Amino acid sequence: MINKQLTNPKSIIVVGGSNDILKPGGSALFNIINGTFSGDLYVVNAKEDLVQGIKSYRKVEDVPKAELAVISIPAKTCYSVMKTLIEEKGVKAFIVYSAGFSEETVEGAEMEQQILKLVNDANVAMVGPNCSGIFNLNHQCIFTKPVPLLDAKGVDMVSSSGGTATFIIESSIRLGLRYSSVWSVGNSAQIGVEDVLQYWDESFDAKTSSRVKLIYAETIKNPDRFLEHSASLIRKGCNIAAIKSGTTESGSRAASSHTGAIASSDLAVEALFRKAGIIRCYSRDELANVGAVLLMPELKGRNLAIITQAGGPAVILTDALSKGKIDVPEMPKELGEKLKEKLLPGTAVSNPIDILGTGTGEHLGLAIDLCIDEFMAVDGIAVIYGNPGVTKVRAAYDVLDKKIKNSPIPIYPILPSVKMAAEEMSEFVQKGHVNFIDEVALANALSKVVTRTEPSVGKIEDLDVNISEIRRIVDSIQVNGYVDPDTVRLLLRAAGIPCVEEFVSDNRDEVVAFAERVDFPVVAKCVGPVHKSDVGGVVLNIKSKEHLIFEFDRLMNIPEVHSVMVQPMLSGTELFIGAKYEPKFGHIVLCGLGGIFVEVLKDVASGLAPLSFIEATSMIRSLRSYKIIQGTRGQKGLNEDLFAEIIVRLSILLRFATEIKEIDINPLLANDKQVIAVDARIRIEK
Repeated sequence: MINKQLTNPKSIIVVGGSNDILKPGGSALFNIINGTFSGDLYVVNAKEDLVQGIKSYRKVEDVPKAELAVISIPAKTCYSVMKTLIEEKGVKAFIVYSAGFSEETVEGAEMEQQILKLVNDANVAMVGPNCSGIFNLNHQCIFTKPVPLLDAKGVDMVSSSGGTATFIIESSIRLGLRYSSVWSVGNSAQIGVEDVLQYWDESFDAKTSSRVKLIYAETIKNPDRFLEHSASLIRKGCNIAAIKSGTTESGSRAASSHTGAIASSDLAVEALFRKAGIIRCYSRDELANVGAVLLMPELKGRNLAIITQAGGPAVILTDALSKGKIDVPEMPKELGEKLKEKLLPGTAVSNPIDILGTGTGEHLGLAIDLCIDEFMAVDGIAVIYGNPGVTKVRAAYDVLDKKIKNSPIPIYPILPSVKMAAEEMSEFVQKGHVNFIDEVALANALSKVVTRTEPSVGKIEDLDVNISEIRRIVDSIQVNGYVDPDTVRLLLRAAGIPCVEEFVSDNRDEVVAFAERVDFPVVAKCVGPVHKSDVGGVVLNIKSKEHLIFEFDRLMNIPEVHSVMVQPMLSGTELFIGAKYEPKFGHIVLCGLGGIFVEVLKDVASGLAPLSFIEATSMIRSLRSYKIIQGTRGQKGLNEDLFAEIIVRLSILLRFATEIKEIDINPLLANDKQVIAVDARIRIEK
């Protein structure tokens, strides 16, 4: 629970406040004194009468009543002190810095549960233990430094780790990123990441609240709640970027199918973020850069003009933008000639626009004005301007300041001279701007922002999926495990997923008769082993009756084989879709290239069922192999729309057949006209 005594207290007690600002209690007190808090401030220190100029009380029993208490004392003394503060001093909220709880020992975990019960029973809010605190516009109850620039429209951040929050803030200060609030939740005994998300959601005010939220999460305890409130915030006009750490596996996981081998908590997080509309980041700098992009006016399209005084960085930026699906369109020749007349001889104006190292602030302003007023193909401008030692940088930054504040399109400043123009750069940032410093960092952040998906929580597409038939089939299955091929085919057809015609039998004559009816060539596969290819159980391009009889006899002699499946031999590119049930998250749907490349390349995208068409399309287009699906080297592209539809249909099947814990459709054969399931397996657990 988060209450007003935690976020906007009238009075604060710092228990363990110190004159030593290198101690958490001393540093926190220093931050509170030198911050924005204007209420009553009390200190408890057993050895001092005056701490940082404030009267100190030797015992908590002697301190006046207060609303919020900051606790910076040994873990073993926390319970009794907190109990006194609740019962005798009316404290309604705690921020507990103290470590030595569940993060360390079993005994510590027991103490944590004791203080959790204490605060819950008293209906009192608690952040921590083992946290670095929180700060907002009202108070700065955090013991780490630096406290960044505060701004009501700055970013809000919640972090599982106090140290990580501090280092993200360090990266942010270099960028000029401002903050509205930061929450370090530590062990999250009572208030965790989901609670802060809920608080942001329920307290959101379209006029006054920050619209940019940053998250560093080490655990997601309740994915449904996380999804609900993050998607709600985004629908209200917020943007969320997040790092989720701790997603790698220490070793290969024993698996009984392709999906089991590659599905992991990392893919579950990817799917959760995609459904919520969260921008996923992987480093502190990346999170800060994305936050800076989100604080700026929205880039309405994907075309950028680049104005630079150095050719190399502009080339680097152009390459990085292109990889991030953002274009740098060529400037029309007549427009370029018009601009060239106003700039120095030797200027390049095709886009990037190189005003040269001797280009002044006036030249920079002329180039910006032309891009805004006449270069209609661009949706934003990136400006690279440093200090080569031959220009008046301050004058140029003054021009850039004015242009940014009056521009109808976003202008992204890249000011790389952190040493030579440190003073001028600092003045520029103090005027309310951000500075990306590195052009590739900007390109990567901008790419993540423009390629994000919209939230699709609870959305089920209106497709002709036979839900009653799906339930009838699943309810009729009596035994857990992999179901037989006939049942697999019935389930896929009920979901509207096209399947290749096939026949399964342990009778050679019946198999031959089917092959002669559908016509050669055919494919023969063993039925029994999970991984058919591993045991030599797949034979392609069988062109005659005699060849089929030979392969039938061979396949039936493979251990665990009980029958043979035969199908028409189809051609096309092999694709894959599958799903794995992840506890707490639900069904994670995967897609990628098919065949053996699923595990070899591990180029898969994930989504959380049920999926919308937008999500399915986003999954397909996020694949590294997407160019193959589009068509490359003169080959026709695959039917991307039908591929997306099949992904959506599979997700609906899973929504109404939760007993399916694992499913692979591998391969689907695809060309420009059709996508058809060739082989599939389904594992049921009731």
